[in-house]
Amino acid sequence: MPKPDLIIFDCDGVLVDSEIVAARVGSELLREAGHEITPEELAQQYAGLTFRDILIKIEKDAQILFKATMIEECEALVDKRLRAEVKAIPGTAEAVQSLGIPHCICSNSSTQRIEAMLTRTRLLPLFEGVIYSSLETPTKLPKPAPDVFLHAAEEKGAEPKTTFVIEDSVHGITGARAAGMRVIGFTGASHTHPLHADMLMEAGAETTISRMADLNKTIEALSSFTADI
Repeated sequence: MPKPDLIIFDCDGVLVDSEIVAARVGSELLREAGHEITPEELAQQYAGLTFRDILIKIEKDAQILFKATMIEECEALVDKRLRAEVKAIPGTAEAVQSLGIPHCICSNSSTQRIEAMLTRTRLLPLFEGVIYSSLETPTKLPKPAPDVFLHAAEEKGAEPKTTFVIEDSVHGITGARAAGMRVIGFTGASHTHPLHADMLMEAGAETTISRMADLNKTIEALSSFTADI
């Protein structure tokens, strides 16, 4: 495989350690509504999904009806907590700066939230103008749909088969693989768990890393051969 055309980063749980913050807020609201779930369970079972999709899935599985206002309440609380608490994944700035390859973000979070998190963590200058939210694509379909990945590749003039995606969730990997892209799983955020790497590999990641310091050499190693997509 030639040098990759594009490196796509998920944001939550890959660039910034935000999944556990959102899981704590979601867990608090769900417990108040009568559904007992810990932040760790929420992060493990529903990582990569929007809170709206999490509610729909829990309603179906647990036969519970939630108030529609929970979605707006959760989004507001998560934004508030992230502005005060979110931190960058260690080594992210150095890894991105040394890539030497076009890169961007593809996320289910809104552009406003992504920019707020990247501003707090001082990562925004590395991604200005290359942030793609599934909420703002032509179809507006979130991961695990491949749409946001394909939209970003088209915008950047990249071939999907020569694009690498860095993802921390099964849903994100599912979407990237459906887009015909190669995936590296990431397990270095606070919401990781003992089975995390296995889950990401089963979803289609070619390998996993737990440190951003390993990103460049991993991309270089995987680029030396062509994978079956």
